[in-house]
Amino acid sequence: MNRLFFNILCKDLEASKVFYTTLLEMTVHFNSDWFVILKPSGETPYELGLIDIDHQIVPAAATGDVGGTYPTFVVDDVEIVYQRAQAMGVEIIEAPKDMFYGQRRMLLRAPDGLVLDISSLSA
Repeated sequence: MNRLFFNILCKDLEASKVFYTTLLEMTVHFNSDWFVILKPSGETPYELGLIDIDHQIVPAAATGDVGGTYPTFVVDDVEIVYQRAQAMGVEIIEAPKDMFYGQRRMLLRAPDGLVLDISSLSA
């Protein structure tokens, strides 16, 4: 395998790009009017694709409910991302809390309704 990225369908591509680059400090690797690739900081083969939901390349079978999946973003400090999310007015589903498996996790909702798990190691 050469690359792996998860595509998120977006009703407002620009708003989603701003959301992920601001909240998670991701950088734009590729940018067009219908598709954006974001990369996290550091050396990692993982990328995040943002695609205009109305673009012809989007499979019709993928445009339904976003339930059944949620991406996890592991960050250095979930509290910093939590503060950033609050300042941005992001819908917080669950504030950061320590989980039994050794991580501190929060849940929030992205602009297009996708639930995101933002986690870091517990202090």
